Amino acid sequence: MNVYEVVNNRILDLLEAGTVPWRKPWNAQSGYPKNLVSNKEYKGVNVFLLACQEYSSPYWVTFKQCVDRGGIIKQGEKGSPVIFWKWLDNPESDNPKDRIPMLRFYKVFNSEQCEGIATPVLPVTTTLFTPVEKAELIFLGMPNSPEIKHGGNRAYYSPNLDYIQLPNQQTFSSAEEYHNTVFHECVHATGHSKRLARKSILEPSYFGSHEYSKEELVAEMGAAFLCGHCDIVNTTIENSAAYIKGWLRALKNDKTLLVHAAAQAQKAADYILNKQPEAAVIN
Repeated sequence: MNVYEVVNNRILDLLEAGTVPWRKPWNAQSGYPKNLVSNKEYKGVNVFLLACQEYSSPYWVTFKQCVDRGGIIKQGEKGSPVIFWKWLDNPESDNPKDRIPMLRFYKVFNSEQCEGIATPVLPVTTTLFTPVEKAELIFLGMPNSPEIKHGGNRAYYSPNLDYIQLPNQQTFSSAEEYHNTVFHECVHATGHSKRLARKSILEPSYFGSHEYSKEELVAEMGAAFLCGHCDIVNTTIENSAAYIKGWLRALKNDKTLLVHAAAQAQKAADYILNKQPEAAVIN
């Protein structure tokens, strides 16, 4: 397997796990990922490969660097690929500008995957978090609500274990964006078999597929509906619109999909609000 395949496969793995590049309304307290030994920040695609993972620590080491510092890799932990490249002189050319790239990859481990190595103490950068009462009450009133866990640097819903993972509240740019993210993941959770049993949650789908894309639209539109219900939509709608636009662009502006997704989003929002379906009116 060549370097490009390794990187592409890793990016797809992250996307399929729910890490979407254009939706991250929280601040990574740890900053850019960097090598613990050299203290140099990773560049290019390596930033995406490492920063989009769940670890709070920005520090990464190779297996050898970990061992050299007296540490061990925790049992069962897997390394993350990063790429290294530089320009080399072309031995078949006398032109100094005619150079060829050398590209290779190797694996690194986050300091949280290691034991026995010391890392610098990170400054704690947080914002004052004051929850929006109406938004809090919506989640508290959700029937059969999933558990919410806080920590790390990712937001996602786990259909298999039926829980929501979110970064710490104080890392979000605003309380409104935090609640919008909660709503987004709660809408995903409504697709579980013990709630609305939505196909796009029950059946595995790959990133960029019709069902995966539709589910993301359902989640963001449902979140927008709920933000409107608790009067915070004015501060969240811009990010939501950009997110929805991104998915529609990926689907070549399939307006039919948007209509269908909106209907599913309304059904999910009504479930979270514990609204009973209205009876059909017969003329």
